[in-house]
Amino acid sequence: MILGLFRRRSRDAEHKTYCEIVAQARQPVFYTDFLVPDTIDGRFDLIVLHAVLYFKRMQGEGKKVAEFTQDVFDLFFQDMDASLRELGVSDTRVPKKVRKMGEAFFGRADAYMAAVETGNAEDLAQALGRNVYTEKEEPIAQERLASYVIAASAELTGQDTQDLLNGNINWPDPARFLTGN
Repeated sequence: MILGLFRRRSRDAEHKTYCEIVAQARQPVFYTDFLVPDTIDGRFDLIVLHAVLYFKRMQGEGKKVAEFTQDVFDLFFQDMDASLRELGVSDTRVPKKVRKMGEAFFGRADAYMAAVETGNAEDLAQALGRNVYTEKEEPIAQERLASYVIAASAELTGQDTQDLLNGNINWPDPARFLTGN
């Protein structure tokens, strides 16, 4: 009976949610047709982008949801830590790199959400151009990604909170934004 006090609760739903965010960010169309660099940084940026959209949607949903999203956030940075170690970053440098990733996460969140909340695709495209794209000659790709992000935010807004807590996230099909529709 006393051992029950020390049992860790299952984080299956948080893990599933994080996996859904990562799966969407890894859609090949982002790297082929949206021209996001298929690099460690490019993949990081798309995971951040999708995580920010998810966390924005879950804001203001109460204490239990806030605890859940904090767990998802923690999983994200645990994954980044593990990935850095897997890439061979030394144990002494990992915390510094993770701290920089955290700063990048919050900086991008501020830049993206200001534009998403106002529906300003032009400002969002500029923010994406600064953060995601290495080639500044990709304005059409930036505009397409901005349109996708605004639509994804709207789609998440219309989804049931409990579904989102269960990791059932309905992202828009990014291919739909390649023709400007």
